[in-house]
Amino acid sequence: DGDVWDGRTKARVVPPRTQIVLGFDGSDVDDWTGIRAETQDGYQFTPETPMGPTIWNPADHGGRVPRLEVAAAVDWIFTKFDVVRMYCDPPYWETEVDTWAERYGEKRVLRWETYRPKQMHDACERILTDVAKKDSSFTHDGCPITAAHIRNTRKAARAAGSVPRYVLTKPGDGRKIDLAVCSVLV
Repeated sequence: DGDVWDGRTKARVVPPRTQIVLGFDGSDVDDWTGIRAETQDGYQFTPETPMGPTIWNPADHGGRVPRLEVAAAVDWIFTKFDVVRMYCDPPYWETEVDTWAERYGEKRVLRWETYRPKQMHDACERILTDVAKKDSSFTHDGCPITAAHIRNTRKAARAAGSVPRYVLTKPGDGRKIDLAVCSVLV
């Protein structure tokens, strides 16, 4: 519910060296690549690096996500903040994720495949609860691109054994959900 998401907007400055967790969803030529961060007290934000926000639309970069720019942003975030974990959806970014794990530690940079129905369903349910429950401490920065991707996100039923589950889908071509996935991962 985009309106409920918007109601959780409470932008604030996150000081350097704050402990954070990162969620990374990468693409190459069609979908967007993004990184979202969250503090221990449940404040979620799109890190703003000297190169700009950690959101890359391949259309803005000649049709391909600028991998070196993404890597520089990751390095900058790890330098500025105390990154406790980075959950990465690895397809198309396996080499970069391995490089980050080698550089920052395999216990800090983790592969987190979003194609796993149970794990993804559970993660979606957690953020849905955090955003929707009345007394939740969850807040976010109001990033307009993330808000648009949240509004685009739909649930689609998916058979996974005897337990009903859902996956996240796009409502149509060109309506992206990538930053919503980053928000789920983080």
